[in-house]
Parts: sequence; C-alpha cells; structure tokens
Amino acid sequence: MQFEDCFRLLAERLTDEIIVTSAGNCSELWWHITQETERVFYLEASMSLASLFAGGIALGTPSRTVVAFSGDGAFCMNPGMLMVERQLNLPNLKHFLVANRCYGSTNDLALRLDEQVDFVGMARAAGIERVYRFTRIEGLSAGLDEVLTLPGPVFVVLDVEPLGRKLPSPPLDGPEVKFRFGRYLERTGGRPVFDTQLSRS
Repeated sequence: MQFEDCFRLLAERLTDEIIVTSAGNCSELWWHITQETERVFYLEASMSLASLFAGGIALGTPSRTVVAFSGDGAFCMNPGMLMVERQLNLPNLKHFLVANRCYGSTNDLALRLDEQVDFVGMARAAGIERVYRFTRIEGLSAGLDEVLTLPGPVFVVLDVEPLGRKLPSPPLDGPEVKFRFGRYLERTGGRPVFDTQLSRS
C-alpha cells in the first residue's frame, strides 16, 4: 500500500491516542498530514527506541492508548525491543512497524533485507501474541478497530511503498517537543509531568 494513504487513514482514525513517531519518514509524514504539535512526540534521532519510549509513557498513563511508529531500519538496529515489549506486557501499547524497505532518515537508502525476513514471525517468537500484518489499505481499514481495541502488547507490520520524496522535519526542536508534549499529558491526564506547574491564573 502507499505510505501516505496508510498514514492518512491512521491519522483519521487515531484521534485520541498518544502518538510517538521515530526519526525520518514516520515523523515527517505524520507532521505533513496532521501538523500536530502537542499530542505527538516526534522522537527525532530515536535510534530504534520509539516503541520503548512509548512503553514508558504507556506505563505511566494506563488509561490512554499509546501508539508507537517505527521504521524497519530502526527495527534492524534493535530487534530486542520486542522482548522488552513482551516483558512489559502493557495492555495499552500498540507498536506499528512501517516496513518500507529503506532508511527514510538517510534519503531512502535501500535497506538490504531479503524478502525472507519475517517481522511477524520474529514478534511471535519473542512471545507477542497479538501480531498483525497489513499489505493493503482495505485490510488496514477493516482491521484497525480490532488492533486498537484488543489489549496489548500489539505489534502491527505495515507493508508500504517507499515515500519517494523528502519531506521537511517537524519544525520543533527537542525541548519544545518535550514541553508541549509534557504539558499536554498534564492537561489531559491530571497528573504532573514536570516539577514546576504552570499557573492557572
């Protein structure tokens, strides 16, 4: 399926979930489509840690669904993320692996993976029971409610075509992302994130 079609569908359906995007195409395309500045943590220079970062947020906010997007290039840097996700066993964590067969953060450099590589099989071998793979937009549309409703951990492989063009990164530097996102969690979750609270007056 087309990468942009896939993310447009997800952006339309993921209206209340907390979102964490990894570096490269995931962050760039989500920003391009949504222009969101609070509910999404754009984890630039994420070095394969998007789902683990999201896991910490899911642990601290058990009443909210937390969605992590990572690329297959990031996955290859740290497949051990699956074992951590299984160990945490968080019912509110949903991990979407965007398999576009290239490193989106380095100008779509081809990811030298054989067609035999089986991300679904790797997730199941790590002990994750709820694993999905979508290759067509119709299948994703039909299966997304189940993915989001069933308790996690849930691992979803999205087979997409490379984006084929470079999009700008979200125009937010790291501290701004951190404070916007943290204040959003405070405002919507009723729990402090930072030591210093904003004045309500």
